[in-house]
Amino acid sequence: MEYPEAKYIELNEDNSPYRFQVNTDAVLTKPKNKQPYWVNIEYPKLKGELHITYLPVKNNLEKLLKETQNITQAHTVKADGIKQVVYNNDKQQVHGIVYEVEGNAASPVQFYVSDNKNHFLSGAVYFRAKPNYDSILPAAHYIKKDVQKLIESIRWNN
Repeated sequence: MEYPEAKYIELNEDNSPYRFQVNTDAVLTKPKNKQPYWVNIEYPKLKGELHITYLPVKNNLEKLLKETQNITQAHTVKADGIKQVVYNNDKQQVHGIVYEVEGNAASPVQFYVSDNKNHFLSGAVYFRAKPNYDSILPAAHYIKKDVQKLIESIRWNN
């Protein structure tokens, strides 16, 4: 499949503790749990979505990191491998890891970023289809580029 070249706009909701760029072909929705600052970025044509969660850091960074890593590790049962890509932007105070999960796992891409003081944002890509790595790989690569753009463009609204 061929995908259109991605174009991006800034997501900057009122009172949000963060802002970042999202693909204009994506549709933003609020998750049913109604947590403040959580958002789903849906890709209707790809039958996929990126779930974004945000939590403030309040002497709980180690716990947040551990929970996020545990979620990723839960996919090792179906994964053929998990590649970690470390991201550090000292100027913008954005630090984190992108996990690329290979194999028939439920989520092929997961990540977290934080300023290590106040903000913790994580995300996971899911498809509305039975996990079949070969079938979803092109769509997963497309959304992974959007995840990279999101991470590179994130700014904390202090």
